[in-house]
Amino acid sequence: MKTVIMAGGRGTRISSVASDIPKPMIRIGGKPVLEHEIECLREQGFTDLIITVSHLGHIIMDYFGDGSRFGVKIEYYVEKTPLGNAGALFKIKDRLTEDFLLLNADAVFDIDFGRFVAYHSQHGGLATLFTHPNSHPYDSGLIVTDHNGCVTDWLTKEDARPAYYRNCVNAGLHVLSPVLLEKNPGTEKVDLDRQILKPLAGTGKMFSYSSPEYVKDMGTPDRYEAVSRDFEKGLVTSRNLGNPQRAVFLDRDGTMNRYVGFLREINEFELLPGVEEAIKKINASCYLAIVVTNQPVIARGEVTTEQLEEIHNKMETLLGNSGAYLDGLYYCPHHPDKGFEGEIPELKFDCDCRKPKPGMLYQAAKDFNIDLSSSWMIGDSKNDIQCGINAGCRTILIGESGEDFGQNATEPSLLAAINRILEVDINGNK
Repeated sequence: MKTVIMAGGRGTRISSVASDIPKPMIRIGGKPVLEHEIECLREQGFTDLIITVSHLGHIIMDYFGDGSRFGVKIEYYVEKTPLGNAGALFKIKDRLTEDFLLLNADAVFDIDFGRFVAYHSQHGGLATLFTHPNSHPYDSGLIVTDHNGCVTDWLTKEDARPAYYRNCVNAGLHVLSPVLLEKNPGTEKVDLDRQILKPLAGTGKMFSYSSPEYVKDMGTPDRYEAVSRDFEKGLVTSRNLGNPQRAVFLDRDGTMNRYVGFLREINEFELLPGVEEAIKKINASCYLAIVVTNQPVIARGEVTTEQLEEIHNKMETLLGNSGAYLDGLYYCPHHPDKGFEGEIPELKFDCDCRKPKPGMLYQAAKDFNIDLSSSWMIGDSKNDIQCGINAGCRTILIGESGEDFGQNATEPSLLAAINRILEVDINGNK
């Protein structure tokens, strides 16, 4: 599969860091950002590259040459006049006869491209977007999908958005079909998002590949400093799903939000004090933040899946407003007991995912290559703790309890529990 890397941006927002070299040549960890990208691709067998260059492009071409020194083959396309972030694709479309990767040269990432490409192949769309949650969804474009990952809407920063939404943002990595280049948009400058991709929303031909792997733009001085710190801490490489991950699994009701019994109304959802700070600490650590929650109200017919999704959208929106995000969310809709008015018969059975059974944790482990023995389960009930034990995780019980559930520890709040986990990592305490 060919990989096209767009390296023609002028980098005006980061000129205070480096004004005499193109943005992709700015160094992180002693190497140009673009070199890190090429190494990540090469190690996974993606060695046939086309790099589009413009401003100070000769610096990139002189450094990388034909790519042989880096174990890849590089061709170039030189933009003599600015073509936007996708115009060059139409100039080189004769070289793009099969599906191809399209990447930005100023992003810091380390991802499992094999998983990404396999997902694209399985879904058979014309475009697959690499999406993820971020710490500022309120001022980011949002990708809206159905339950199969098909993109149903694309909300730019300028578009009106609902009060509550899922934190799902395009990370700027794509797998595209050359079919998208058959019809020229009719302008010399082409905007990839607005002119090529956004029109695919709702057509059933574009999909979202959601991943917690590290992908961040370093296009401003502040972002450059942030990704440099993350690189030094080892966060960039450790998040590649080819490596075993660690997770903090979180119960929802009573752990993240105020417990009100069976939560049926969205206006009853309220985050507990300190939850946003706790999740932000997980985000900055080597752990994934994953919610696992029993929701028997679905099987009982008291809440629809659409209503539950809106409740979860509220949770993600409230977290996002404070710069926190979840890497995954799993819920069990089943309930073993029958006899409720309006119940959903096909959901009334003894399943493998309802806590204390560990099915949701097993599914997350499969989806994200999680080492459960290095992970934690945090909850406020016996079922949560037993679920964690059944999955082989360490556990922390939230609240006061006179019972011994076999948990590793008890803490008064989620924030205290996260502080304890991070202290264990630093000091090796039990």
